[in-house]
Amino acid sequence: MTSGNLTDTEQAVLDEIEEQDVDFLRLQFTDILGTVKNVSVPARQAEKAFTEGIYFDGSSIEGFVRIQESDMRLKPDPDTFAVLPWRQKEESAAARMICDVYDTSTGEPFEGDPRRVLKNALDRAEEMGYKVNAAPEPEFFLFEEDEDGRATTKTNDAGGYFDLAPKDLASDVRRDIIYGLEEMGFEVEASHHEVAEGQHEINFTYDDALATADNVGTFRTVVRAIAAQHDLHATFMPKPIPRINGSGMHTHLSLFTEDGENAFHDEDDEFNLSEEAHAFTAGILEHAPAITAIANPTVNSYKRLVPGYEAPVYVAWSDRNRSALIRKPAARTPAASRVELRSPDPSCNPYLALAVMIHAGLEGIENDLECPDPVRENIYEFDEQKREEYGIDTLPSNLGEAVAALESDEVIYDALGDHVAPKFVEAKQQEFQDYLVDVSQWELDRYLETF
Repeated sequence: MTSGNLTDTEQAVLDEIEEQDVDFLRLQFTDILGTVKNVSVPARQAEKAFTEGIYFDGSSIEGFVRIQESDMRLKPDPDTFAVLPWRQKEESAAARMICDVYDTSTGEPFEGDPRRVLKNALDRAEEMGYKVNAAPEPEFFLFEEDEDGRATTKTNDAGGYFDLAPKDLASDVRRDIIYGLEEMGFEVEASHHEVAEGQHEINFTYDDALATADNVGTFRTVVRAIAAQHDLHATFMPKPIPRINGSGMHTHLSLFTEDGENAFHDEDDEFNLSEEAHAFTAGILEHAPAITAIANPTVNSYKRLVPGYEAPVYVAWSDRNRSALIRKPAARTPAASRVELRSPDPSCNPYLALAVMIHAGLEGIENDLECPDPVRENIYEFDEQKREEYGIDTLPSNLGEAVAALESDEVIYDALGDHVAPKFVEAKQQEFQDYLVDVSQWELDRYLETF
C-alpha cells in the first residue's frame, strides 16, 4: 500500500496493517455523553479513510445533528492506530483508530465533536504559550455475571486497599488488562486493589491532554473487554453499591512552556508552585460548581459526592490532605509539579471534562485570580459554621443543581461551544427529570408496607 497523498505516519499505519494482517478497522469517535462509537470498515479502506474520510449518519448519535443534516465524515488520526489485543489470537487481527468528525456541508471540523471541544481548549493554551499535560486515575468495579451473562453487583473478591491474594482475587484480571493496555501503547505505572470490595485502579503515565482523553476512552474499552473474557463485568459507574466508597477519576494537570519547562514549578514558593499554578488553581475553584456538571455527569455521580466516603465535596485546596477538592501532590522533580482535581468520576466524557478544567484554569491565569490559602485541616471534620468561617463552599448536591450552575457560568458554558453546551444541558435536564419522577426500590422498601 503506497500513495503520494499520504503523510509518513499514515503510510506507516498502512504498512503495519499489512504486517499485522489486520482485516478490519474500527474507526472510533465519541458522542457528547462520552460513549465511544465506531464505524467498522475493511482494512483495505484505510487509505481512503486517510485521503477522503469515511461518511456516516450523524443523526443517530447523541447530541450530533438533526435528521435533515445528518451526513458526517470521519477522519482517522494515524497516531491513535493500535491493534486490538483481544483479537490477536485469531486468524486475523482488528485495529482501531480514533477519529475527528467533520461537517460535510462546510468541510470544517464539526464543533459538536467532543474531541474538537478539547482541541479548542488546547489551542487557547497554545496561544498563551502552554502545552497541557494530564494524568487521570480511573477506578472501576469488577462484578460477577449471572447465568445469563448479565451484570450483577456481586463482587468477586473481598479485598481492600492494596490487598493481595487470596483476598484480591482479581489480580490475574488486572494483570491481563495491563498486558492488553501495554499492547495498545500504554505505559502502565501501577495497579492495585482500591478501598471497596471489587474496586480497582490502574494508573498510566501522563501525556498531553488530547492523548490522555483518547487513552481514557481506550482504557474503559480494554478493561470491559478483558474483564468479559474472565466472565466478569467491569463498570465505571461512580457508585454501584450504596454505603461504600465510589469510583473516582482524580485528574492531575500541569502546564509546560514551549521550551519544555514546567510552568507550574517554582522552587522559591512555599508549595513549590508558580504564580501560574496558583492562578490556574484559583480558576478551577472559581468555576468548580459548573465543572461538576461535566466531570460528574450522571444522577449516580452525586451518590459518590457525599461526605464520609473520601470523595471531595468542599471547594478548597490543600497541600497536605485529601479532603479538599484540589490537592498539590508531592513532586520528586520540578517536572512533576502539578495539581490534582479529585472530584471527576470515570463516567464523564474525558474530552469535555479536560476541556472545561483547562478553560477554567487558563481563565484564572488570564485574570490573575488570587488563590486562597490552602486548608491543611481535615475539612470532613468541620461543621457548617467553621466552613463558613473559612469561606468553603460545597459542590452541587445533585445533577439538577450542577446543570443549573453550568447554565449560569458563562466561561464553562462557552467552553463547550455553541453546539455541545445546549445539547448537553438538554440531555442532562431530561435525565434529572426522569430520575425525579421515578420510584426507587429504597422508597418501596421503606414506605410500601408502612403507609
